[in-house]
Amino acid sequence: MSLSNAPQIDMSSENTTHSPLATTDLTWRRLAREPLLHFLLLGAAVFGADQIIIAQRGDPQTIVISADVKKESIEIFKTGMKRDPSPADLKILLDRWVDNEVLYREGLTLGLDRGDSGIRERVIFKALSLTQSGLSLPKIDKEGLRQWFEARRARYDAPPRVDFLEAVVSIDRTPEALKPFVEALNGRGKSDVDSSLRVFKDRPRSNLVQGYGEGFAAALEKAVPGQWQALPSADGLRVVRLEQVVPGVPAQFEAIEEALYRDWKDGTMSELTTRAVREMGKKYRVREAEVAK
Repeated sequence: MSLSNAPQIDMSSENTTHSPLATTDLTWRRLAREPLLHFLLLGAAVFGADQIIIAQRGDPQTIVISADVKKESIEIFKTGMKRDPSPADLKILLDRWVDNEVLYREGLTLGLDRGDSGIRERVIFKALSLTQSGLSLPKIDKEGLRQWFEARRARYDAPPRVDFLEAVVSIDRTPEALKPFVEALNGRGKSDVDSSLRVFKDRPRSNLVQGYGEGFAAALEKAVPGQWQALPSADGLRVVRLEQVVPGVPAQFEAIEEALYRDWKDGTMSELTTRAVREMGKKYRVREAEVAK
C-alpha cells in the first residue's frame, strides 16, 4: 500500500478511536510542545554534565597529597638545606602544602581568580591576604614580651662555638685500626696511614649535632684541647683534635627588645593565620594518593 492510499486518521472528532501506538505518539507530540518539559530536560542535562565534570576533577572536598607533591617537597628541602628531610621536616612541608591548597580552593570559591591571568600562587596570596585582613593581634605588654623571649631564649643566645681538626683516613675506621694512628698523631709511635686534614672554625654546637650527632658534640666539648682522639659520630669513628670551645653569650632583653617585638608580631600573626586556614580546611578531607604497585 502506498502512502498516498493509506487511511487517514480524523483528528477533529473527540469520539475517534485510536490505537495504543497512535495514542502514545500523539501524547509525545503534545508534550514536546510544553515549555515546562523543555526546562526540566535542560535542568537534568545540566545536572548530569556537572556531575560528570565533578567526577573528572575529583571530589572538591578531598585534598590528595600525591607522590609528585611529596617528591617536589623533598627536592626543595634538599636544595635549601643540603640534606634529606626528617619525617618531622616532611610533615611540616606537607602541612604547608595542604594549607596552600585550602587557600587556593577557597580563593577559587570566592572568585578571586576572575580577571587574573596569574597562577595558583596569586590566588593563594589573595586568599591569604583576605584571611589575614580579618585577624587581629592580641595586645602584649613588656612583661608579656619578656616571658615570650625567655621561652624562646635559645633562638637569641649566641651559642657555644667550637674549633677543631679532623684527620680523614683512608682505612677502615675500627677502634683497632685507628688506635696506632691516633697514638702516632699524639707523638707516641709511627703510622703509615694516609690521611688528609680538615679544619673546622667557629662551628656552633647545633651544627655539630646536625652533622655528627649529639654524642659526638658532647664528647668533643669535654675533650682535652690539643689531643687527638677517635670519637664516635653518627656515621662511625672520627679522628679529631679539639682546639678551643668559645662559650656562648646570653642575649639581653633590653638590647633586642624592638627586634623581639617584631618577631613576636610576625610569629603570632603566623600562628593566627595557620589556625584560620586550618579551620577553613576542616571541610576538606585530606588523604595521600595510593602508590601504584
